[in-house]
Amino acid sequence: MNPFNYEAEQLLNVAHQVRRDIVRMVHAVNSGHPGGSLGCTEFLVSLYFRQMTHKPEFDMNGIGEDLFFLSNGHISPVWYSTLARAGYFDPKELATFRKLNSRLQGHPATEEHLPGIRIASGSLGQGPSVAIGAAQVKKLNGDDKLVYVLTGDGELEEGQVWEAAMYAAHHKVDNFIWTVDYNGQQIDGPVDAVMSLGNLRAKFEAFGWKVLHCENGNDFAQLLPVLDEAKALTGQGQPICILMNTQMGFGVDFMMGSHKWHGVAPNDAQLEQALVQLKETLNDY
Repeated sequence: MNPFNYEAEQLLNVAHQVRRDIVRMVHAVNSGHPGGSLGCTEFLVSLYFRQMTHKPEFDMNGIGEDLFFLSNGHISPVWYSTLARAGYFDPKELATFRKLNSRLQGHPATEEHLPGIRIASGSLGQGPSVAIGAAQVKKLNGDDKLVYVLTGDGELEEGQVWEAAMYAAHHKVDNFIWTVDYNGQQIDGPVDAVMSLGNLRAKFEAFGWKVLHCENGNDFAQLLPVLDEAKALTGQGQPICILMNTQMGFGVDFMMGSHKWHGVAPNDAQLEQALVQLKETLNDY
C-alpha cells in the first residue's frame, strides 16, 4: 500500500512542483499562508512519497495504513498540493483553494470529504491529542502501522500540547511520531521574542519522550535519515519527537526566514519573482 518509494532526487523534483503550487494557490486568492507551507515542503513530500504506508484510494478508517494529522492547519497549501501530487485528487482542484464551496478551504475540514483529510484542524494545539488517540486505536486493533503529527513551534505555547505530551509518555504510545516545525517564527514575530520555548529538547525528554533533532529539515540528505531513525525507534515504549529546523519561506529568497510571510500572499510581481526560482517539474495545474 505504498505507491511510492522515491529517492532524494525524485523527492526534490516533487518538492519543486509543490512549492510552485503553494505560491500560485495563495496568489490566486490573495490569501493563505505561504511561509510555513514552503518551509515544510520537504517533510510532507518525504512522508507521502517515501516514508508512509498509505493509499490514495482514501478511506477514513485508515486500517493498515500510516496516518498523518496536520495540527498547524493554516499551512494547508503544502498538504493539499502534496496530496494532489500523490494521487489523492486531481491537481486541477488546487485552483479552487479558498474559494466559495471549494473542498480546499483555508484550514482543512472534513465536511466536504476531501480525500486525505481525517480531522478539521487549525485551532492550534489540538492535533497531537487527536493523533495520540488514533495511535492508541491502532494498538487496540492490533494494527502495527504508525501515526504522525506535525505542529508548529509557536503552537507549543498552547497548554493542550503539554497535556498530550504527558499522556502519550505515560501510556507508552510508542507507535507515534510528533514532528515540530522548529522555524523560530510565528505570526507576531520570532518565537523567542513572543514566548520563548526554552530548551525544547529537555522539555520533551522530561516528559518521557525519545527526542531526535534534524538540523536542516529543508535538506533531504539530512531529513530522510532522521525520519528513518524515528521509525526504527518506534515500538520501544516511548513516543518519538523530532525537532526539525526549517526556514519559513524556504525556496523563495525574499520570503525566507521572515515571520512577515506567515500569512501574506505574494502580489503579481512577487509571484513572477518566486516562480523564476521554482522549477516546473510535474506540470502546473
